[in-house]
Amino acid sequence: MASSPPPPPPKLPIPGRRNILITSALPYVNNVPHLGNIIGCVLSADVFARYCRLRGYNTIYICGTDEYGTATETKAMEEKCTPKEICDKYHAIHDKVYKWFNIKFDKFGRTSSPEQTEVCHAIFHKLMENNWLTENTMQQLYCDTCQRFLADRLVEGTCPNKACNASARGDQCETCSTLLNPTELIDPKCKVCKNTPRIRDTDHLFLELPLLKDKLVNYINETSVAGLWSQNAIQATNAWLKEGLKPRCITRDLKWGVPVPHEKYKDKVFYVWFDAPIGYVSITASYTPDWEKWWKDPDNVELFQFMGKDNVPFHTIMFPSTLLGTGEKWTMMKTISVTEYLNYEAGKFSKSKGIGVFGNDAEDTNIPPEVWRYYLLMNRPEASDTLFTWADLQAKLNSELLNNLGNFINRVLSFVAKPAGAGYDSIVPDAPNAESHPLTKGLAEKTSKWVEQYLDAMEKVKLKQGLKVAMAISSDGNAYLQESQFWKLYKEDSAACAIVMKTSVGLVYLLACLLEPFMPSFSEEVLRQLNLSPEESLSFSEEKGEIAKAKSPWDFVPAGHKIGKPAPLFKELRDEEVTLHREKYAGSQAERSSKAAADAEANKVASQLKGTKLSGGGPKKEQKKQSGGSKSKTAEADITVAKLDIRVGLIRKAEKHPDADSLYVEEIDVGEDAPRTVVSGLVKFIPLEEMQNRKVCVLCNLKPVAMRGIKSHAMVLAASNEDHTKVELVEPPESAAVGERVTFAGYSGEPEASLSGKSKTWEKLAAELHSNGELVACYKDVPFTTSAGVCKVKTIANGEIR
Repeated sequence: MASSPPPPPPKLPIPGRRNILITSALPYVNNVPHLGNIIGCVLSADVFARYCRLRGYNTIYICGTDEYGTATETKAMEEKCTPKEICDKYHAIHDKVYKWFNIKFDKFGRTSSPEQTEVCHAIFHKLMENNWLTENTMQQLYCDTCQRFLADRLVEGTCPNKACNASARGDQCETCSTLLNPTELIDPKCKVCKNTPRIRDTDHLFLELPLLKDKLVNYINETSVAGLWSQNAIQATNAWLKEGLKPRCITRDLKWGVPVPHEKYKDKVFYVWFDAPIGYVSITASYTPDWEKWWKDPDNVELFQFMGKDNVPFHTIMFPSTLLGTGEKWTMMKTISVTEYLNYEAGKFSKSKGIGVFGNDAEDTNIPPEVWRYYLLMNRPEASDTLFTWADLQAKLNSELLNNLGNFINRVLSFVAKPAGAGYDSIVPDAPNAESHPLTKGLAEKTSKWVEQYLDAMEKVKLKQGLKVAMAISSDGNAYLQESQFWKLYKEDSAACAIVMKTSVGLVYLLACLLEPFMPSFSEEVLRQLNLSPEESLSFSEEKGEIAKAKSPWDFVPAGHKIGKPAPLFKELRDEEVTLHREKYAGSQAERSSKAAADAEANKVASQLKGTKLSGGGPKKEQKKQSGGSKSKTAEADITVAKLDIRVGLIRKAEKHPDADSLYVEEIDVGEDAPRTVVSGLVKFIPLEEMQNRKVCVLCNLKPVAMRGIKSHAMVLAASNEDHTKVELVEPPESAAVGERVTFAGYSGEPEASLSGKSKTWEKLAAELHSNGELVACYKDVPFTTSAGVCKVKTIANGEIR
């Protein structure tokens, strides 16, 4: 059995290169991370780290689980095990979740490590030597029932902030974000036994923040400008400074933590907010014994830190003060990127209440990780709180990823892959003098500007803006294809068509590069379809001239290169799936109430559909019961199918619906005095040029229905594969006459679906017909086929049979 290859050696700073050290706030190990945690910390940092690697910067991304402190002790009590067992269990869960989300750490470590103790002790001794630590007696809550001092998180009560008065923990009020001491709580209770604790004196060590203020303020004033700190980070930091710095206690009466190396305090441990940021250093030390080359070389290393807004003071006040107090030359944080809260549907994500979608839930939905990454990053709460909703996720997937990005790439590669005579037989054509083609020149100029904006946004850690810019290139690509009318050029001006397609293939490659930080598995698949190796091909560095190529996108992929096999990149998220997810992950009273209302509406629709059957007597008349029950289901199906007036039609004209991105409007000749206007939801499946002047099967006896302001007088039939990733029009033979009726054969059961003008799209015409559960359309006893296969016929409209 072949052994796995050894891991690559740890990266170290390289003289003369840009060396980037990235950290994200260490997630507490006591629970499963939810989507708000993921976008606020690890995902945002991962995007920036991937961007830096893409640019050729020498980059490491360090993270790990925060394992010490009261939160872990409390969780261990709840699960009746040791803190070590809790840490082992949840570290593995976090690791698995982040791997599924394609988070690429250089090291994902833990703070309950020997390196953590070693680094903490070294920093502590330096602070003692430099006289930045003082001893003081403080009053702390003591529970006589549990016979222990109560750490912050073991106390619950009411927030003392009169403008708030919400339920709060002893360290912080989650409602108003006020940092607290447990003794400040109104009506405090021991979280373990629920009894009222008493105040008792205890000695602790304090970091003298007031004495370090001048050093700290100088650092903040210089770095917040040079490092382009996000505005919310600056505001939170200034708020702390304005209130006045106070000595901060750095020890706790706990057992689970880094022990204090001082005889008087040997039974205490360091406060988690003193030792947790030191975890960035200790995890780097577990990554490489040469960790000081990253952490003690501020002239050659840039430190970027990512976190949620509630973590800001510990990274702009506490941790910098700790490092400054050692008197050593530390790599201090240059840039801090802070997110606000991502809220869930009607309320907040909550680990304690189980509200929202958690990391392991995302995998269970069968929605791919690149879709989750895209949605969270497009919804990244950079300047204010944002809201996660299932409807918004569906809209962004179906409209932006499927109809825009996926549609562009699939149109380009599918056309190139077509056999000679219809396409380029998978070979990228040569395109001399591309810069002289006016439409292409205009596209190149716009693309170059977009790339400049992308780089500017990403360098400033404006990740959402960077993603929007990249997607704008995809939109321009779609417009370029449409305006060029390459399907006509192929026959009328082969040189111009070659320019358009080679340029478009270049845009596909460019999109794979620019979107890799956001959707790495998507980019990997695009490069596979381009037949390019991600390891060798994926870069966007100055050294390789990739940025300059944006001014001439036709140069990205060489002529003569053979692409791979195109395939759909995204799958539609359907209404019924959204409903199921919303119901499954509902958590609050309001959501359960909404679920009940939705269930009632669904039952109402089901009742309506039950009485609306396709049959010989029409949808609103019930069939008379046959005496003796002699009428078989097959016979009933015969009458049902016979009711369908499906004819051969010829599309005379097709164009985009003016008010709906997913709809076409066609003028179809079905053998009548005038063509019929038909509205079809085929935009994401079939390019507009392929809708022109072709024969189709048309269901004609539908009640006309207005679709976004245009009345549709028939329905075009199409066939899809099993997972609906491919849909094609069902085409009559060339010899079929316009207006000729289509017959059906091979039915063996009653149609599964009914028609109703008030219900969902009629997507399964007859799922139980034919031996394979399919409806077979025939012309003169010859079954119609498509490359998608003769399968469940999909009709693209609503309507009632007349």
